Amino acid sequence: MSRNNKNHIFLASPHMSKEGYEQSYIKEAFESNWIAPLGKNVTAFEKEMEEKIGAKKAVALSSGTAALHMALKAAGVSNGDTVFCQSLTFAATVNPVIYEGAEPVFIDSEKETWNMSPAALEKAFQKYEKTGRLPKAVIVVHLYGICAKIEEISSICKKYGTILIEDAAESLGSTYKGKYTGTLGDYGIISFNGNKIITSSGGGMLLANTKNAEEKAKKVLFWATQAREQALWYQHEEIGYNYRMSNVVAGIGRGQLRVLDERIKRKREIYSYYKTKMRSLQGISFMPMELQGEGNKNNCWLTVIQVAKNSPVLPDEVMEALKEDDIESRPVWKPMHLQPIFRKYDFISDKEEILIVNEAMGADNSISGELFEYGVCLPSDTKMAENDMERICNVLITLWKGKEGNA
Repeated sequence: MSRNNKNHIFLASPHMSKEGYEQSYIKEAFESNWIAPLGKNVTAFEKEMEEKIGAKKAVALSSGTAALHMALKAAGVSNGDTVFCQSLTFAATVNPVIYEGAEPVFIDSEKETWNMSPAALEKAFQKYEKTGRLPKAVIVVHLYGICAKIEEISSICKKYGTILIEDAAESLGSTYKGKYTGTLGDYGIISFNGNKIITSSGGGMLLANTKNAEEKAKKVLFWATQAREQALWYQHEEIGYNYRMSNVVAGIGRGQLRVLDERIKRKREIYSYYKTKMRSLQGISFMPMELQGEGNKNNCWLTVIQVAKNSPVLPDEVMEALKEDDIESRPVWKPMHLQPIFRKYDFISDKEEILIVNEAMGADNSISGELFEYGVCLPSDTKMAENDMERICNVLITLWKGKEGNA
């Protein structure tokens, strides 16, 4: 129980099925003694994911980060290569680029989806083509569940002969023109971290969608299991990794996959509830539900608001008011080009001049910088009851009324 005798409301937390699907698969793993990184659940989870979202091949791994690392290796990224990467994302999108000794170039967002700007991407290609340093791969993110302008981005990548990797860690179940995210590029990755729309307590999955997907998946599996050669003894000719998902973890994932559609439905209901209840608050806007067009659907993993510059309330005041009532919230991801560890790398934006406008946060006037400076992620936990959502909205409505009354 919290200090104010109300239940703590999480931003997003694990939500096991009421039917106990997860426990049945775990029980089977224990009874068969297959609890190590092999077993029926692992291969079945891969197959069931392929069938659910239409990926050619799936490889279950220890994390979404591991999956992205393997996607980069499968794409041939190595020391000295260039990789174009969406700036507005979590650091796990970029870290594997550094693992391989490649150099990230960060691409700004566009306002309609908050994701990678096709115009800025084209600008980056034109710049790097002149220097003979075209990227080996492009990593696009479907931020908070909304699909990027993937058709335009894919077209640009094909024009320059560059591999497209989708970071669909946050967007499992989202669709673009009826096709699931993670299956729209050459490679896709999914995360099953505890806060994702479905979880296996950890873990991730690489999705191979290339013509030679079977061959690429086999190679990824080889790297992910310590790159052990086919020999009686332990022989290694390449560097390998301990990245395979365990049979127990995969069992949780199989159970969760069975309730994915139910979780998406609930996430979308949460988004709609907030938007309806808070539509009258001055200066609040919501991350778009999805791109306009048939077959486009956002899983609404997190509902995110923007607090306008002329709003009577500041973003940090929103988070502080929620915190006082024992309610979790978070700022929007701080863009990678603004992170101290990555500041030395190039950043490409549509804007002509990029200036730091908030010294305290280190935010600039780029699209991604503004989304970070004024964005707040609201609780989107699928276990929330209606009275929990009402409580959240009442906190914010009260905050706004107090500020407007003192104006």
